[in-house]
Amino acid sequence: MRFIATADTDIGISKSTNQDSLLIKHGMANEKEILMAIVCDGMGGLAKGELASATVIREFSKWFDNQLPYELSDLAFNIIAAKWNLLLKELNSQILEYGSSRRVTMGTTFTGILFVDDMYMVAHVGDSRLYSINNGIQQLTEDHTFIAREIRKGTITQEQAKTDKRRNMLLQCIGASDKVEPQVFTAQAQRGVYMLCSDGFRHTLSSQELYNALHPTQLVDKNVMHSTSKYLIDLIKKRGEKDNISVILIKAE
Repeated sequence: MRFIATADTDIGISKSTNQDSLLIKHGMANEKEILMAIVCDGMGGLAKGELASATVIREFSKWFDNQLPYELSDLAFNIIAAKWNLLLKELNSQILEYGSSRRVTMGTTFTGILFVDDMYMVAHVGDSRLYSINNGIQQLTEDHTFIAREIRKGTITQEQAKTDKRRNMLLQCIGASDKVEPQVFTAQAQRGVYMLCSDGFRHTLSSQELYNALHPTQLVDKNVMHSTSKYLIDLIKKRGEKDNISVILIKAE
């Protein structure tokens, strides 16, 4: 499997800082292509959300550089999944303690994917999302929000959720929860497009618009991937989205 990846982010139309943090790490080992991509959407007063998201990104970047090479000698995704799960829980405790000591609340979502050749692993906390786009568009992660939980329980409808004042209420995020239980899973990679995004990217775009713009046949190279992301970000801003806006595109072929 071969990968092309791009990352684009924008402060948006109303915030004074961009609290989203993105990471792409790309390499080769044992003749296999490896790619890690992460989106973190920070939250908190002043620059605290930015600090939380950047802290998590920094630690996973160090993990890729220092720990992944040892894992590749005898690859076992279930072991890597357990280590990511533990790292996210440790970061949650560290950021929570830091915030408590300074009497501030700060935290970040986390949506990360690691490809090794034709397999991938995902870890996820919060309401950033991972999608796959090929013959259709599919959300692969589960939103850890009050509204998503109520929809699953059947107490409100998708239509009601669009205007519910609680739609941005997170059930868990890294650094602001007493404990976190990441969604972690592995799967076989398919040809097509994988998209990671903060919630600011997806609020005003329909699934059909995302599918039409990001279908694999449209994204022929890295320049087109960047220009498409920037076109969508500009469209989102014109529609009045007030949050930071971030997206990572990965084309697998």
